[in-house]
Amino acid sequence: METQLKPQLHARCLAFVEQRMATCQAAIDAAQESANSETKSSAGDKYETGRAMAQNERDRNAVQLHEAKQLLGELQRIDPTRPCDAVRPGALVSTSMGRFYVSISAGKLTVDGVDYFAVSGAAPVAQALSGKRAGEQVTFNGKPVRIEAVA
Repeated sequence: METQLKPQLHARCLAFVEQRMATCQAAIDAAQESANSETKSSAGDKYETGRAMAQNERDRNAVQLHEAKQLLGELQRIDPTRPCDAVRPGALVSTSMGRFYVSISAGKLTVDGVDYFAVSGAAPVAQALSGKRAGEQVTFNGKPVRIEAVA
């Protein structure tokens, strides 16, 4: 497997997390602005309900921002230039059912027309492959999966 492939996949995962963080922060700012712009009216309950709804939205996005920051921390613990001989976080794994970058759950990433799936080490497929080496076989969802390469 190409030596620059893991850093490219890693950079795409970082971009995924940064975009997620920016989206959450923008939503938090918008909810805060909405709460601040609510004006007291003769219908006091409406004012309080609007502020409460904006606060709930802000809190929901704050949780998502916190989760995105945790993903960033997980990515920062991975050195994409370090080769792997067994499946672990940071490994690029080619199997009979697809190619996986064990890092964070970022979904399908396409590099040079080839699809890779960024999966968390806690994902069921990563758990099934964990610790295995090229040439070994595991069973995943009742089907045999051959590990073709680990980098």
